[in-house]
Amino acid sequence: MMSDAHKVTPSLSAGAVSSYIHAGGRIGVLVEVSCESDFVARTEDFRELVHDIAMQIAASDPKFIRKEDVTPEAYEREKDIYRSQATATGKPPQIVEKIVEGKMSRFYEEVCLNEQPFIKDQTISISQLIAAKANKLGEKIAVRRFVRFKVGDSLTTAVDSRDRGPEGGDESGIAVKKPIRPKSGSGFAAANLDEESE
Repeated sequence: MMSDAHKVTPSLSAGAVSSYIHAGGRIGVLVEVSCESDFVARTEDFRELVHDIAMQIAASDPKFIRKEDVTPEAYEREKDIYRSQATATGKPPQIVEKIVEGKMSRFYEEVCLNEQPFIKDQTISISQLIAAKANKLGEKIAVRRFVRFKVGDSLTTAVDSRDRGPEGGDESGIAVKKPIRPKSGSGFAAANLDEESE
């Protein structure tokens, strides 16, 4: 019998990227959902899940995927906003803190995709929806990243914080490879953007 240390953990190396356009072309979503095998990624159940997740992102505009992805700065900023609003009502400090606690308990539900109530069935969260599909299909499933576009608004991107690699990333945290810089004296004025560093 193998010990826990020698068990192989399956990787989420398969999956799908899907798009969803809503509101007459005013909102668009790209989402990457991963699973363990191409077999599962091609099933109707998986494709339906990815479509439902894209619709959820379009409708509810989450900022993060999981609770663990919320930055301390974002959490504190929101807490300060709630505290200012509650203080403006003229309530005593101890009541203000209770109001802030109550609002912060709903914070994750509003900004984290996995914590949001599913738009098609408000009795379950997105994480519960994913868990049910994963159980049915017999593989791990996870949202890796998404980007939400809305005409006239700023771009919303989210990446599972566990996916950030050593290569660095762009301003949204998405890992990117940097182009190779030309060797000095090579005669090239700029990096060759077709070649990526390994």
